[in-house]
Amino acid sequence: MEFPDRSDVDGLIDPQPLPGFARVRYEPETERLDDPVGAAREALGSLDLDGLPAGATVAVGVGSRGIDRIDEVAAAVVDEVAERGFDPVVVPAMGSHGGATPEGQREVLEALGITEETVGAPIDARMAAEALATAPVGDVDMPVYFSEAALAADAALVVNRVKAHTNFTGPIESGLAKMTVVGLGKQRGAKSFHSTAIAEGYVETLTAALDVIERETPLIGGIALVENFEEEVGHLAAVPAGSFLDREPELLERAYEEMPTLPIDDVDLLVIDEIGKEISGAGMDTNVIGRYRVLNAPDPETPDIDLIYVRGLTEATKGNGNGIGLADLTRRAAVDQLDLKKTYANALTSGSLSKSKLPVVAPDDEFALRTALAALGGYDPETVRIVWVRNTQDLGELLVSDAAVDDLPEAATVVGRETVGFDDGTAGFEDAAGEVDAEPATDPSGGPDA
Repeated sequence: MEFPDRSDVDGLIDPQPLPGFARVRYEPETERLDDPVGAAREALGSLDLDGLPAGATVAVGVGSRGIDRIDEVAAAVVDEVAERGFDPVVVPAMGSHGGATPEGQREVLEALGITEETVGAPIDARMAAEALATAPVGDVDMPVYFSEAALAADAALVVNRVKAHTNFTGPIESGLAKMTVVGLGKQRGAKSFHSTAIAEGYVETLTAALDVIERETPLIGGIALVENFEEEVGHLAAVPAGSFLDREPELLERAYEEMPTLPIDDVDLLVIDEIGKEISGAGMDTNVIGRYRVLNAPDPETPDIDLIYVRGLTEATKGNGNGIGLADLTRRAAVDQLDLKKTYANALTSGSLSKSKLPVVAPDDEFALRTALAALGGYDPETVRIVWVRNTQDLGELLVSDAAVDDLPEAATVVGRETVGFDDGTAGFEDAAGEVDAEPATDPSGGPDA
């Protein structure tokens, strides 16, 4: 596909004067778990392993999210399982991620630091999933699938973060139940779940499918992690099978209290340096940007963001640009990073097609910002409210335009002034010493960390 070059569009929109920016450090009060590795080892004792014979195989399901110290926690769980006299095997619990191929799912785990060498156990990444039974959900009899690799083990457990989901709100959202149903369902299970959930409701579908899995598989429980604002593990708990629906609501409430948010709710333009599957299932956290864009759920009431500009993809997402469709603008450098096979595998499985649409593609940063500011209508650099972040996980340091500074909360501190500059159309930030940092157009980094 040919996108317009700078020369093709340069005369269509006049250059716009940019506002000044404040560099802000945002540090809400939060709790941190000092030793999540030790806590994971200890918590494993709460799960029912004692009834297994010596040498029994235990499948450890691990997903594709960039959870704090997930490689260390996964390795600790595997090592503790082995020390108790069992035979651990790691099973990717990530639905269709990684292009719905064994090689792709291994690649995603490797990007998170999880390999056979680092965890000390084999990884069984086969995509085959067995149909267990059907679960009645409203007017639908939904087929429920479960990973053959996990089903072949004598016991299975999952390790996952409990957090707000990117498509819906409810007493259970993203956590152990979802990883068990969708992640260990592999592509077939994920597709069956999502197509039913869109019509019948996510919580209802999760509940019905989990009931089948708990009845038909050797699931013994999970290790739940809750992260704080700084994206560090703040809490960890073992949850036995049969208790997911009882325990997850309280963990989810804690996650909501601690989750990253923007320091202001009323934003004209949000600039995001990078999106990726390890950051959020939707590439960028929909609760941070205030956009779900799904058929059966209204968007969050806050924040209110008029336009979003996404500059690139993370390295760890390996080209899966699911979520790019939540943006209004992107740049050519980001499109060049896309692997449409992986992106479409995600979109077709989830049924959330809007997240994989292409937004308007600008040739570079300068023209993208020029386009966004013109699209706001009645643009005034003295009043425009712009927030610039690295990604929707890393919100501890960000830029806000001068007009928004007075609305910052007490937890946000202005630590410097910034002037956005350009080198060959690419954004950089001029500090007080007058130095300009500008990265190549193919580098998705920049913004607050340029």
